[in-house]
Amino acid sequence: MKLFKFKISTRIFYMFLLSVVLIVTSCQNDVIFTKVRKKINFDADWKFMKGNIKGSEAIDFNDENWRSLDDPHDWSIEGEFEKDSPSGKGGGYLKGGIGWYRKTFNLPAEYLNKKSIIEFDGVYMNSDVWINGKYLGKSIYGYLSFHYDLTPYLNYGDKKNVLVVKVDNSEQPNSRWYTGSGIFRHVWLTVTDKIHVAHWGTFVTTPKVNNKSARVQIKTIVRNDSNVPKNILLTSNIIDPNNNVVVSVKSEQNISSNSSHEFVQEVDINNPSLWSIEQPQLYTVDSKISFENKILDDYDTPFGIRDFHFDPDSGFFLNKQNMKIKGVCIHHDLGSLGAALNNRALERRLEILKDMGCNAIRTSHNFPSPDLLNMCDKMGFLVLDEAFDMWYVGHTGFSYDYYFERYAILDLKRMIHRDRNHPSVFMWSVGNEISAETMYEDGSQTLRKLVNAVHEEDTTRPVTNAVVQIKAANATGFADILDAVGYNYFGQGMEFDAEKYDKDHIEFPNRIIFGSENASTISSRGVYHFPADSLIYNTEDMQCSSFDNCYPPWGSSAEENWKAVKERDFVSGLFVWTGFDYIGEPTPYLWPARSSYFGLIDLCGFPKDGFYFYKSQWTDKPMVHILPHWNWEEKEGELIDVWAYTNCDEVELFLNDKSLGIRDMNSSTSLKAKWKVSYAPGTLKVVGKKDGMIVCEEKKKTAGTPAQIKLTVDRKNLTSNGKDICFIKVIIEDKEGIMVPNAENLVKFKIEGEGELIAVGNGNPLSHESFQIHQRKAFNGLCQVLIQSTLTSGNITIIAESDGLTSDKVMINTN
Repeated sequence: MKLFKFKISTRIFYMFLLSVVLIVTSCQNDVIFTKVRKKINFDADWKFMKGNIKGSEAIDFNDENWRSLDDPHDWSIEGEFEKDSPSGKGGGYLKGGIGWYRKTFNLPAEYLNKKSIIEFDGVYMNSDVWINGKYLGKSIYGYLSFHYDLTPYLNYGDKKNVLVVKVDNSEQPNSRWYTGSGIFRHVWLTVTDKIHVAHWGTFVTTPKVNNKSARVQIKTIVRNDSNVPKNILLTSNIIDPNNNVVVSVKSEQNISSNSSHEFVQEVDINNPSLWSIEQPQLYTVDSKISFENKILDDYDTPFGIRDFHFDPDSGFFLNKQNMKIKGVCIHHDLGSLGAALNNRALERRLEILKDMGCNAIRTSHNFPSPDLLNMCDKMGFLVLDEAFDMWYVGHTGFSYDYYFERYAILDLKRMIHRDRNHPSVFMWSVGNEISAETMYEDGSQTLRKLVNAVHEEDTTRPVTNAVVQIKAANATGFADILDAVGYNYFGQGMEFDAEKYDKDHIEFPNRIIFGSENASTISSRGVYHFPADSLIYNTEDMQCSSFDNCYPPWGSSAEENWKAVKERDFVSGLFVWTGFDYIGEPTPYLWPARSSYFGLIDLCGFPKDGFYFYKSQWTDKPMVHILPHWNWEEKEGELIDVWAYTNCDEVELFLNDKSLGIRDMNSSTSLKAKWKVSYAPGTLKVVGKKDGMIVCEEKKKTAGTPAQIKLTVDRKNLTSNGKDICFIKVIIEDKEGIMVPNAENLVKFKIEGEGELIAVGNGNPLSHESFQIHQRKAFNGLCQVLIQSTLTSGNITIIAESDGLTSDKVMINTN
């Protein structure tokens, strides 16, 4: 094989090499597939400069003094928090602006008669793109994936190419939450023959599914961009989860020049491995296009075989198994990394949610990254794929409502074409809290257009909308247009009333009902405001209590929220607001608060107490969690509220080995155990029992003064690809190794070896410390440092130091 000269980077070269020689062999049928299509990651080796720099699109522009970086990139997260930032509280008081990206690269002469497409998974926002000085186009919506044909303008061999992207996020505010700025998702160069599967050109469905057989329909659009007609053979090989070819189907068609043809093929699979939450089995359609026995293109489409439906009385069924949707809403930022996508950081978030028992994600309120959907496919999450946060009436000064009339249908269809093969995607949402439009006939007309647009592209999934004004939606007929109706906060009024579900179920007996956004309980990790059974919403410390006793007027406690769904079979499930804290929208506070309190998990990925409430309700493995911490020196002798979350039959509480009573969870109407305990320092212990046997326990001990640092890592082995991340938890302990729950020590970090520090954090919504520096104050005993691998294998040593504390260090390997 002749290898071409590729002058982008060592990283890009090896990615290309891998894409060329990737071989998948089926032992069953002894078929070998060699990849012809080349999909090359284009993240590396960009030049960046912030500001509106005239002439930057020119091929001969001098970018020598520009910053070198790799995408994905978010320049806003690198800035300072400023009270007067135009983005306001929604944007986390971080600035947007204008930025330019330039990438210089060479392509081999072998590509001269090929088709070359550049694809951006997401650029926030208002991007303009040039190749070699030729303008390619503009993309407005920052969450939209888009692509351009580079072929007519490319140079080959030793002659360079320059790809330029201008990003304009200067008009602020344009979002209710932090968006980030820049090329914040992956970039890809795809090279194919002129006869190829069209971009997002396959649609795989499973119209008939049971345990014994499955019917698979494959629609494939093949383009002929050559100047002559060709008689094309399409071979579709179905590869099972064990990489065996289980069935193949062939179709032939003469395709005219510069045109396309849609092939429709159907096959049956015996004894299929079904995609499910517990066992997310994935198949692949390997589409091969050939002409005169030569393979011109091959295109892989992962898919899952599953059957699901909603019943208006019994709720949601997956593969004929009735189950509750146990979901969370998430925004797209990754905490201290900002909006810049990192696959390991995203994977870690899903691992944490999986541990909680979560089985569904709502992509609030925008198109998700393709990487999120790929991971949900592989890890077993359902996805409510949401398009818009507004229609014609915006929530902020410069939001998508300006472009809705012109682009909404087009953008919506692009999302569906991109995402429709993912087995994790089980509903499409065309909007969130479209309050004004809900109350008028114009809103119903708009909704009908959006629903029809979805149905034109995909009839296999229901269309929904997250409705917050359900009374108006019922009156205008708005809700009747939807296939399934999402209820935000029980849909109407500002007072918790679960019977609203019952009333609508009686009035609309055929309606599919689920909670599209629920609870909005707010909390700060490790903060407790007393009394625990009283609503405490707004306090001088600008933190929020973790006792499930803090929520806004439209919200509810986690317990009453979940009970309302759990006790009603006809409510298919819910999506809690939110899984993780996110930057921006610091309800109920303003400056200096700069990030949300809504998450069950903080910005660092450290679980709050609410995490354990849902884990006690959503998982079966015995667990018990006790709150609060046990450092209340100022309350000696006073009664302290103590709670426990558990999935056990009963729990027993001990203080310094003295039993304080047993709580029978099976007979209790509450989903938590409660005690009033006279405070005395020492050890608070709770044990969980099943069938009278102790199966789990947890302790909270009174800590002394801070004495030492303890580092723990999520993984000790990284891949030396320049992108892999280790998350290091930094714990402030007393001399006995007990975490000090109110410690705020400043910790400084040193890095040695083949790694770099890319972010720090502590989960404190009030912190204005930079995410980019080599130090961080602890927040309630914890902080965090993120270490990224380089392209070189070796060891990384991380040292953590703080004045007056014993330091700690940890070593990571990269390969």
